[in-house]
Amino acid sequence: MPLTDGPLDDLVGYRPDLRAPQDFDEFWDRTLAQARALGGAVKADPVTDRYLLRTVEVDDVRFPGWNGEPVAAWLLRPRGVRGPLPVVVTFIGYSGGRGLPTDHLLWSAAGYAQLVVDSRGQGHDTPDRDAGGPQWAKGFMTRGIDSPENYYYRRLITDCVRAVDAVVDLPGLDRDRVIVAGGSQGGGLTIAVAGLTRVAAAMPDVPFLCHYRRAAEISGEGPYQELAEYLRWHSRHNVEPAFTTLSYFDGVHFAQRATAPALFSVGLMDPICPPSTVYAAFNHYAGDDRTMTVWPFADHGGGHGSNSVTQLEWLRERVS
Repeated sequence: MPLTDGPLDDLVGYRPDLRAPQDFDEFWDRTLAQARALGGAVKADPVTDRYLLRTVEVDDVRFPGWNGEPVAAWLLRPRGVRGPLPVVVTFIGYSGGRGLPTDHLLWSAAGYAQLVVDSRGQGHDTPDRDAGGPQWAKGFMTRGIDSPENYYYRRLITDCVRAVDAVVDLPGLDRDRVIVAGGSQGGGLTIAVAGLTRVAAAMPDVPFLCHYRRAAEISGEGPYQELAEYLRWHSRHNVEPAFTTLSYFDGVHFAQRATAPALFSVGLMDPICPPSTVYAAFNHYAGDDRTMTVWPFADHGGGHGSNSVTQLEWLRERVS
């Protein structure tokens, strides 16, 4: 598999001049204020025995997200460890959901709590009730692309911010030590949440949802091709309106507002999230403490299990 964008020396300084819409902050302030105003209870039901786990406590969580609708999550905590604990709020990759708690045992094994957030419409436990406008291709990238108000990722990003809000109402967690993390789509959501609310650290791996126009032009595989397919058939009138909508959800613009310590990762042979799009977000990231882990021969899998070791080491120095 070849290098996606060329050699590393050409990528490390890649910082395109991308400016957020003039009303970007107002749009997100209004969106989140509306969601928070609806209130709603956070519920956590113990289900540890159902999964036969001896060293981990598991709660099946519901918290209010977009439009006050319940969003599913798993809360995992190391058994017998006194709180309040630092918590890794984890967002999921494209087309996936929260799965089973047995899929998510790393962070509790390392002494952290973990809140694993379902992705509306993608997982099995959180439906996307408000379809929010037309959809021209399979998947989620064009769902509601006719306007920022209707776009799918407005709802999903709101859910993810509300997951961080929910930490204060969940047992054994420390609101001052919230880490947001995820790979691919989860990485893009991590950057968005870090730009929209207060967190202690952010760990976006091979992040999706960054620098949409370049990604749609050069990605060889994956969901960005949904955008290319849509624009192929609607190019006469819809190219600029589509990218105007997408500009409200671009990880570059969230990165310009994020200040928490951040650990990014990139695979230089990634055909799904081209490295230049990852560097665009990284180089615009507003926080001074930002680190990029480079996997030179990696595709979209990044560093796989090796990346977890890097994260644990990095996080130990920042969140005790």
